[in-house]
Amino acid sequence: MSSKDPQIPGAPGVEPPSHEEPTEPRGPLPPKADQSGPETVSPTGQETGTDQGGVAQGGAYLTTAQGARLYETDHSLKAGPRGPVLLQDHHLREKITHFDHERIPERVVHARGAAAHGVFESYGTATRITRAAFLAEGARTPVFVRFSTVLGSRGSADTVRDTRGFATKFYTDEGVFDLVGNNIPVFFIQDAIKFPDVIHAGKPHPDREIPQAQSAHDTFWDFVTLHTEATFHTLWNMSDRGIPRSYRMMEGFGVHTFRLVAADGSTTLVKFHWKPQLGVHSLVWEEAQLAAGIDPDFHRRDLADAIESGAHPQWELGVQTFPDTEDQLFQGIDLLDPTKIVPEEIAPVQPVGLLTLNANPSNYFAETEQVAFHVGNLVPGIDVTNDALMQGRLFSYVDTQITRLGGPNFPQLPINRTHAPVNDMLRDGMHQTAVHRGVAPYRPNSLDGGCPFLAGADAGGYIEAPVPVPESRKVRDAAASFDDHFSQPRLFWRSMTSPEREHITAAYTFELGKCYEQAIKERGLQVLANIDGELCAAVAAGLGLPAPAPQVPLADPEPSPALSQLGRTWPLDGRTVGIVVADPGQDTAELRQGVHAAGMVPLVVAPTGGDGVQRTFATARSIEFDALVLADAPEPAADAHPVRDAKADEDTAAVTDLDPRVLLLVTEAYRHGKAIGAVGEGEAVLTAVGLAAGSAGVVSGDTAAVLARLTELLTAHRVWDRFPPVLTG
Repeated sequence: MSSKDPQIPGAPGVEPPSHEEPTEPRGPLPPKADQSGPETVSPTGQETGTDQGGVAQGGAYLTTAQGARLYETDHSLKAGPRGPVLLQDHHLREKITHFDHERIPERVVHARGAAAHGVFESYGTATRITRAAFLAEGARTPVFVRFSTVLGSRGSADTVRDTRGFATKFYTDEGVFDLVGNNIPVFFIQDAIKFPDVIHAGKPHPDREIPQAQSAHDTFWDFVTLHTEATFHTLWNMSDRGIPRSYRMMEGFGVHTFRLVAADGSTTLVKFHWKPQLGVHSLVWEEAQLAAGIDPDFHRRDLADAIESGAHPQWELGVQTFPDTEDQLFQGIDLLDPTKIVPEEIAPVQPVGLLTLNANPSNYFAETEQVAFHVGNLVPGIDVTNDALMQGRLFSYVDTQITRLGGPNFPQLPINRTHAPVNDMLRDGMHQTAVHRGVAPYRPNSLDGGCPFLAGADAGGYIEAPVPVPESRKVRDAAASFDDHFSQPRLFWRSMTSPEREHITAAYTFELGKCYEQAIKERGLQVLANIDGELCAAVAAGLGLPAPAPQVPLADPEPSPALSQLGRTWPLDGRTVGIVVADPGQDTAELRQGVHAAGMVPLVVAPTGGDGVQRTFATARSIEFDALVLADAPEPAADAHPVRDAKADEDTAAVTDLDPRVLLLVTEAYRHGKAIGAVGEGEAVLTAVGLAAGSAGVVSGDTAAVLARLTELLTAHRVWDRFPPVLTG
């Protein structure tokens, strides 16, 4: 690799290690250039002015937790070399005790996550509808964003079909604001009282603790087919949205309707949207399955590598706005129903600011694992509504953090600390790290000079919007508008393109096919019949069951193009291009530089490792590449034997005289709709796998021409022309 090439992301440390164990004492290495930590504020939100390195561990020597230097840490203190371990070994006890307690309970949901630091820059376009200071023109606010799956444990795979969390912590001058949302704009349930039910149904069966991190089982489908308000969310999850290509290519939604309060006291109802600058793209199902086994960290690796390589992910924050009317309806859509959307065609998303993630965490546990979000972390100008799901979340988040993080002082953890001064009169408790002063943690008081004082609106106080509460009797009920469970799923289905409909059909067929009970499969088909007859018939055929007739009149909504992921072009920042060579020393400078110039990352794939080689035929797999360039026609390498690498088919190698793993790489990439280019001898690989130059998304020629065409193809994410329609509707 040329010294002029940008660094390929993924190096574990800030400098290469030595071959031998270092013995000359030196201090800890700094973090990598792409890494950052929480801002250095005190537990009470005061700026400390301390460099981030000043709150990290320091010193050249190993010590106890109290700072005593240690001369040995490989052997316990014994009564002689072969004697019993002595109880007095305080270092052993400290080391083991801390290890025994270094894990905290994982989140009940959203356990598996990845996160990054960044900045939010406001356009100022929201100032007419909210007094929130971080949305004022030119305001720059530090943020920490955590992405996650919902159902799986911390050890599960990234690429399972599941809802994804998209939670953003804004460290504003007025306090912390948490926008805790998902990559799907609707939820399974309309009322938080049912949240334990839907999660218990989606989690592994309690008798066997299987299946992990997926919804393809009886208890999930039993619940959602009996509780049909879940239908719209389930349809989103069965679509390509359920398996994103990357967190960088995933939309985010606040799910609920919020109330914004302007400086003059006027109110507006809004829904929050995060729009990725790279577009919304997904994996195909086979890629997701391969990735779960080959690289279960696929999404978190992609996020970290992109930030490290300078392809900083960006999302535009936008709002749909609605009049704050007494009925809280918009064109017949109930804004308090979290299982409904408002199509963007009738309420456009208006941009209000830009989020850029520009630094990776320096410690997963301290930041990504310990970060605590809460829907009730609000700032002046943003208020909640009577959405029954939101109301329950206002209670649940604090309750769970107290259990998970060991007490009520979790806001004092560095990643959770506000950047606004704190004087809350909350005292003591487990893990209290603030050293409080004064003798009067109550008000009113005179012993502490009356401090702290109350703040009115003119002093930045948070004042709830004085919204009237309708007079009514106490009931456990919901408005009649919540009863429509099928018209919006039908809107979604009719808005999909042909490939997207095929993927939805395949997903339902797979998931219902995994159910054991026939009654649950039949009930699932009935739900689909209430959405669309062709969808139901296709899934029924896959299950070998008759398709039922709909039980409700089918709506006739206008399609919403905004719901489809296809039909547009997008930037290529951080995309990966595999360059296949026959020799580790082969000159690929022109190809690599061309890929870099387009804002993408080249990964050289060779028979063996070597300088400038990022993958070998044994370690490479199609899922990690967005496109392939065949720079040569490699003969079978020395390790191309099934006993060493199951991907190496000796019969294929004997027929083609090419390395079978390269042929597999190309056929998988073609099957998954990826662009493929060949230069020079690389055209022989196309011939060997039966692909002709000129096939959809397959190009050949000189380096410049191939790169130009591949770059053009990649803007659409995949070569969708390879997927002819089957469904006719």
